[in-house]
Amino acid sequence: MATPEVYIDSEGLAEDQRSLLGKLAGLCRRQPLGAAGALVVIAMIVMAVFANLISPYDPELAAFENMLQAPNADYWFGTDQFGRDILTRLIYGARTALFVGFTCAFIGATGGLVLGVASAYFGGRFDLILQRIMDVFMAFPLIILALAVVATLGTGIQNVIIAITIPFIPQCARVVRSSALSIREIPYVDAARACGFSDLRIILRHMAPNVMAPYLIMLTTFVGQAILLEASLSYLGLGVQEPTPAWGLMLQGGAEEYAESAPWVPIFPGIAISLAVFGFNLFGDALRDLLDPKLRNR
Repeated sequence: MATPEVYIDSEGLAEDQRSLLGKLAGLCRRQPLGAAGALVVIAMIVMAVFANLISPYDPELAAFENMLQAPNADYWFGTDQFGRDILTRLIYGARTALFVGFTCAFIGATGGLVLGVASAYFGGRFDLILQRIMDVFMAFPLIILALAVVATLGTGIQNVIIAITIPFIPQCARVVRSSALSIREIPYVDAARACGFSDLRIILRHMAPNVMAPYLIMLTTFVGQAILLEASLSYLGLGVQEPTPAWGLMLQGGAEEYAESAPWVPIFPGIAISLAVFGFNLFGDALRDLLDPKLRNR
């Protein structure tokens, strides 16, 4: 049996690659800040995934003979009060930041998506009661509510994730509900009801996919907020505990005591936190402009 010949159009593939690169270049020209934010996000992900390969030292190994060394050829970012390499702990700290950030953002945004769509779809007393509960949670600042949850449950990364996730749910639910209310009045939702589809099918197949734009925007925004909240809780001693590498924990150990004698100890973790939050916020703003039809052609 003859084997069919397969022809590869190299010119077509090259043209597709050029068109893709052209689209990416045009996107970067239209959204330079979003492209910068995406680069920061990609750099963090690469650091977290390949930390074992790119980090020069053990992040938890204390070397007291190297305590508080200034940045040099061996320790590019210097060492902390336990002689640990700051650059290594920053690289491994990206794992903690991204794990907490993505976990809290995904659970919080998804929970808000479900509650927001359900609230808009069912309406009536269910919507009224649910929105009043959301108002109670949104009345507290994020950090205050997170502190209350951690104080109740205790420290540890699992409790930190719970503490950060809970405030995210009502924020996303309120935004998603506002979009779902308009979708509920579209004729195809009435047509789905007339066809006898169940409420769950209508919510999952017809309403939830049409509110994915605000969901994705809130998701990217929540990652930066979660990273900042985790660093704040760790700085206060209520988050990740030693010897786990975490940026907020690194600030707790050197922000005040070594601000003058060894300024590299607090400066580099502070820069890492600022860049991470800044990058995710810029990326989220660019994503909003791309997904929102009103802002797309500005």
